[in-house]
Amino acid sequence: MNYRHIYHAGNFADVLKHAALVSVLLHLRKKDKPFAVIDTHAGRGIYDIAGAEAEKTGEACEGILRLLALSSMPGVLSRYVDIVRSFGDGRYPGSPLIAAQMLRPNDRLAAIESQPGEYDELAKQLAAFANARPIHGDGYRELPRLLPPQQRRGVILIDPPYEDEDEFGRAANTLVSAHHRFATAIYMLWYPAKEQPKVAATAGELLNAGIESLVRIELDVGAKAGREGRGPPMSATGLLIVNPPFGFSNEMQTVLPFLTETLAQGANPTGRIEILADR
Repeated sequence: MNYRHIYHAGNFADVLKHAALVSVLLHLRKKDKPFAVIDTHAGRGIYDIAGAEAEKTGEACEGILRLLALSSMPGVLSRYVDIVRSFGDGRYPGSPLIAAQMLRPNDRLAAIESQPGEYDELAKQLAAFANARPIHGDGYRELPRLLPPQQRRGVILIDPPYEDEDEFGRAANTLVSAHHRFATAIYMLWYPAKEQPKVAATAGELLNAGIESLVRIELDVGAKAGREGRGPPMSATGLLIVNPPFGFSNEMQTVLPFLTETLAQGANPTGRIEILADR
């Protein structure tokens, strides 16, 4: 696997994914009981969005940097942007650092990363958080060993790079298996939305497996021409949320129109929430 998120850190897909993650974590914090966070594809934890790699794609400029330039924004976006700002100019936190920042003393984070160099940086970044544990390994293989967590409450983020042809299927199978072990958890499955038949098949597989609470969120910033010698860049992203917290869909309904307008890159940007199952 050769994927390096530094080229995409802070893009519109990260904004949607991480704003949703902050919303879920705020919900979990409402109760005194501790919770666990498991990140199956954690990355390096922090990204230099002012560096040469990020500048090659310019994706952060069309994502988080647009929000950082604003003085106010609706709903959970304010908390999300405050967390990003807390890491300093030119630095963008990945999901494990966002989660670690929001943990209480009795909450726990397990962040899994397979690439040695990325893992080394992740371990360095998480060293400051006593209740965060980096794990060097394959997220799909490591996840079953962590379930169910002692806390019996939590969120599992499955966020693969989708480099492999069978990634949708493997991610769906992993989620279904995890749900059998830890049925009350909140699961967040991120995906690129350019292959809608695969997205629909994945949602169908989750429903056929007996999952009774499922929400689909998508943001399409509008297609634009690719750089010379390259195809058009990804313009749509989404999340399948299993067991979304009460009020989560309404929260996303508040922020999606704002993100659709603020992060638009081309013609006909759209954002939508679809409740696929509601027990």
